[in-house]
Amino acid sequence: MSVLVYTESEEGKFKKVALEVASYAKAVANQLGTTVTAITFNAEQVSELGNYGVDKVLNISNSELKTFNANGYAEAIKQVAEKEGTKVVILSSSANSKYIAPLLAVGLQAGYASNVIEAPSSTSPFTVKRTAFTNKAFETMTINTEVKIVGVSHNAFGLVETTGNASAENFSPSISNLQVQVESVDKASNKVSIADADIVVSAGRGLKGPENWGMIEELASVLGAATACSKPVSDLGWRPHSEHVGQTGKPVAANLYIAIGISGAIQHLAGINASKVKVVINNDPEAPFFKAADYGVVGDAFVVVPQLIEKLKTFKAQQ
Repeated sequence: MSVLVYTESEEGKFKKVALEVASYAKAVANQLGTTVTAITFNAEQVSELGNYGVDKVLNISNSELKTFNANGYAEAIKQVAEKEGTKVVILSSSANSKYIAPLLAVGLQAGYASNVIEAPSSTSPFTVKRTAFTNKAFETMTINTEVKIVGVSHNAFGLVETTGNASAENFSPSISNLQVQVESVDKASNKVSIADADIVVSAGRGLKGPENWGMIEELASVLGAATACSKPVSDLGWRPHSEHVGQTGKPVAANLYIAIGISGAIQHLAGINASKVKVVINNDPEAPFFKAADYGVVGDAFVVVPQLIEKLKTFKAQQ
């Protein structure tokens, strides 16, 4: 009756969120006095999960599930949960896991809490704290079903390393009649993923054109950050839609979010509100974003950003 955790991977490598949910699952297992079992899909180096509290790994090697398929993954996780007699399933709150969770909840007749930010305050009844209303409020939620599914908000719990070893087994689920077949995947290479980034550097129409994005990419490179943009920028074709963050784009829960030349429309703020520290650079002191910012710089981005880059380079050279 171990706690089951779905650990996401890409091209065989575990994502940061996989290690975070493993850490969370270990905290829940300690409360329940049980162990942690992880399920992986075509992953390599599964023993790494032992450093984050996982006791056993069930690895699925299946060519049909080499690329993400919500129905196939949900069915496989369901079969593992039933095999292990699991009562608590832990996932991240990534886009992929949010596709899986409702399917899994139906299959297991389980209650589901998304965007959870802390370990359960109680396990009887099972009570968790989550964000609500696009991160504007907190909600205390009790899951009363026999099987419980928890989606952990990105960067909320953090990574907790332990000393341990994870045993590994292969698991072959019975998967048939996949409703969606993935034929190909196109992805950017040599870039930090917005979903996995601790730091995101984002820019808007204040940059005046795509030809000025070099300084944004340079700042991101110095910080080891991902680049992002506002919706108008992606609509104009200045940047790819994959970089659009906000309520209608990708949600961001970075440790540091830097917004440059973005006014701060409510839809944008709703998508980045979960970020821990928000820094705004804008030449309009009345920009709405300043009301949500932890730190603000009123100034011309074409003056401020190059100076910031040089200061950061100097600081890094002294380390």
